Amino acid sequence: MMVQQILKEKGDAEVVTVKPGSLVQDAAKILAERRIGTVVVSADGTTADGILSERDIVREIGSRGPSCMSDSVDDLMTKELVTCQLKDDAVGVLEKMTEGRFRHMPVVEGGKLVGLITLGDVVKARLSELSMEKDALEGMIMGH
Repeated sequence: MMVQQILKEKGDAEVVTVKPGSLVQDAAKILAERRIGTVVVSADGTTADGILSERDIVREIGSRGPSCMSDSVDDLMTKELVTCQLKDDAVGVLEKMTEGRFRHMPVVEGGKLVGLITLGDVVKARLSELSMEKDALEGMIMGH
């Protein structure tokens, strides 16, 4: 299954972004209100400058305490993004996420942000794909 199919099945292609210079506390509020795990940091809403996850915030709170909430998202975000494209295969994306130990991946096409997929999205798509393959094989074995 390709990333394009995963995004289509997901339905909601909106990528929640915050501008560079935004406060971590504002990003955390967005994460809580939207019940999401990450925001993409983007100056224009179409290109990804970085990514900030709940995990990034929690690690910093654990290290420095709540004072980090008044820092800029630029200070905590991951700047070297691993991205994928619409034509990429789910298995390859899953491997990148597993190796990199991250759960959210921006989807970029022609330098523009077109979506965001999660580890859960990819696992769900893979399980669906495996279920269909199993059903097809069972049908062949049973002579249907």
